[in-house]
Amino acid sequence: MNTKKLWIAFTMVMVISFGILGYYGYEIYKEAPPIPKKVVTADGTVIFTASDIKDGQNVWQSIGGQEVGSVWGHGAYKAPDWTADWLHREAVFILDKLGEAEYAERYDKLDDEKQALLQKRLQNELRTNSYDFETGILHISALRLEAFKAISRHYANLFMDGEQEADLREAYAIPANSIKDADRMFKFNCFLFWATWSTVTERPGQEISYTNNWPPEKLVANEPSGSLLLWTGFSVIILIAGIGMLAWYYASHRDEEENSEVPAVNPLSGVKQTPSMKATLKYFWVVTALILVQILMGVVTAHYGVEGLAFYGFPLADFLPYSITRTWHIQLAIFWIATSWLATGLFIAPAVSGKEPKFQKLGVDILFGALLVIVLGSLAGQWFGVMQKLGLAENFWFGHQGYEYVDLGRFWQIFLFLGLFIWLFLMGRAIWPALQKRDENQHLLWMFLIASIAIAAFYGAGLMWGQQTHLTIASYWRWWVVHLWVEGFFEVFATVVIAFLFVRMQLLRPSIATASVLFSTVIFLSGGILGTFHHLYFAGTPTAVLAIGASFSALEVAPLVFMGFEAYHNIKISKATAWVAAYKWPIYFFVSVAFWNLLGAGVFGFLINPPIALYYMQGLNTTPVHAHTALFGVYGMLGIGLMLFVLRDMDLEAEWKEKPIKYAFWGLNIGLLLMVLLSVLPVGLAQTVASVKHGLWYARSAEFLETPFLETIRWMRVIGDTIFAVGALYLVWFVFGLKGGWSVKK
Repeated sequence: MNTKKLWIAFTMVMVISFGILGYYGYEIYKEAPPIPKKVVTADGTVIFTASDIKDGQNVWQSIGGQEVGSVWGHGAYKAPDWTADWLHREAVFILDKLGEAEYAERYDKLDDEKQALLQKRLQNELRTNSYDFETGILHISALRLEAFKAISRHYANLFMDGEQEADLREAYAIPANSIKDADRMFKFNCFLFWATWSTVTERPGQEISYTNNWPPEKLVANEPSGSLLLWTGFSVIILIAGIGMLAWYYASHRDEEENSEVPAVNPLSGVKQTPSMKATLKYFWVVTALILVQILMGVVTAHYGVEGLAFYGFPLADFLPYSITRTWHIQLAIFWIATSWLATGLFIAPAVSGKEPKFQKLGVDILFGALLVIVLGSLAGQWFGVMQKLGLAENFWFGHQGYEYVDLGRFWQIFLFLGLFIWLFLMGRAIWPALQKRDENQHLLWMFLIASIAIAAFYGAGLMWGQQTHLTIASYWRWWVVHLWVEGFFEVFATVVIAFLFVRMQLLRPSIATASVLFSTVIFLSGGILGTFHHLYFAGTPTAVLAIGASFSALEVAPLVFMGFEAYHNIKISKATAWVAAYKWPIYFFVSVAFWNLLGAGVFGFLINPPIALYYMQGLNTTPVHAHTALFGVYGMLGIGLMLFVLRDMDLEAEWKEKPIKYAFWGLNIGLLLMVLLSVLPVGLAQTVASVKHGLWYARSAEFLETPFLETIRWMRVIGDTIFAVGALYLVWFVFGLKGGWSVKK
């Protein structure tokens, strides 16, 4: 394939995609739900102000934010979606008041005709946009104020220490006094009122709410819009078209020769390890330790699903609540996966150029120290924030930002951002001598450098929001980090690294590797960059975001259908010759990445991506099905595979004991599959049925999730979790045993 054409295609995809992403980002800024300067009643009484809403958003963030239930569908799955819950409670309260005033009966006691009449009045009350765009004042009725006060009392009892909500607190895994004073509680309720107002109030001149009629709630006429159904159809058509085009490509290139004759001996045998390459070993020890702690936090978090405030009777939530264990579970996953990939880059860079820059080892050691400070400091700050030991400003800087995947405080974000540029500097200076050579590896090296620059630069998107930035705007930039940084350019970097590994081993020709990497990157980013918008369907964004997100996120799935080719290619490499057998298990982890890319990112990703599917599934357990199988199944397995490849290259003379790494491989993969199929997926599908029939509030309610059947299904997760944990323990035993000697044959 013509390399020049691929570079042109890569440049065009980057320029056009980011141009569109930026343009509609500007539109999102303009079309976000307004935050009123004041919320007042008909007689002019001020109920609360914009400052109260913004401070309330900070209070929500300080208790864990998206790690305690969810808002607009984004966040944890244990407690309700607070906007769906508030909306339903508000609707029922108003209907009951109207029923008592009109017919002296509560709403649920009335016949269908009277209920229909009251529903229409309710919809007129809630859907009519009473925000004055000139004055910035939102007017609400006395009845809605009464509802606000009633729901505020309910949440005060729930989040503080109301005895009447003790059972509900346990069901939601929310410790008593999660919010400790009345002023913070009032502002928290102001924020939830505004966030819920955005879900039901119609945009000016339109018949859809600011969140595209999400969440589903028939009482207030929150139902799928026509555009949502239309773009669902288009997404399926685009997926089929994308699969067809890629099928043609693979068929037309299946006879291309991939490599020349495989060397009789390992080309890397006898290659001298530089001091900085050896210094990366400690990174992988930390990776292994973080895997163990992350899984432990996952076990505790999952157990809170059946015993909300205790761990087998021990009151663990008093000092390690659900919001903290879930935060650490997610944050540690990102830390260890990123560390594995970055350390692999530090190991490969001097090997590629054959030169060790001056003070490179010192740089690697300094970066390692910075990593430890960031990990330990950010985790400690999150604990202090959630335990309400910090002010709101201090919490933003050093505590818990409350945004899933980017929970660490701003100080730690800046520290990490600077650390990534130190890493980029170390990478660039190590591969620069190789870039100056005009050989067949040059294109691959440039792709390596571009991916490294993207990793350092795109984390900067996480610095684009401030302490009181509008939730819609913060969501836009958050998904730049989660989707483009983690799911996007890290994957491009990993693709380049794997290609380099096989090129160094002379199992793949540089020309073929370069073409494959460029083609894969073009295809992946063609859908991946603009596919970012599929996370923002219901986050207060305009309809155009829904259209673009639906179309391009479908294209993301198309290449995943052909992961079987990658799996076959990797298995074939593992059997190429006798010396390659030493790399069997690192390569097998790459094979598992192809499997999870197909199942986790492809099947389970497309399960929730089409707009109509996500309309009913957003915020349900169908999302962690995709999250677990994509984050750990794809990126985690890839991180482990890269780590094992480096550990293998560090000591080519050692003969590994196969049993522990074999058990680790099968335990991790089988355990993950059973965890999803026996528990998380069935719960998610049951919730989906409930969401369609009754509304999202019910699918997330304690009333539904605490039923005996779903309790049993959640306990079923123990089977997969146990197998998975055993696999992780074997991996830890094996990695440390390479240094201790028990993982190597004497």
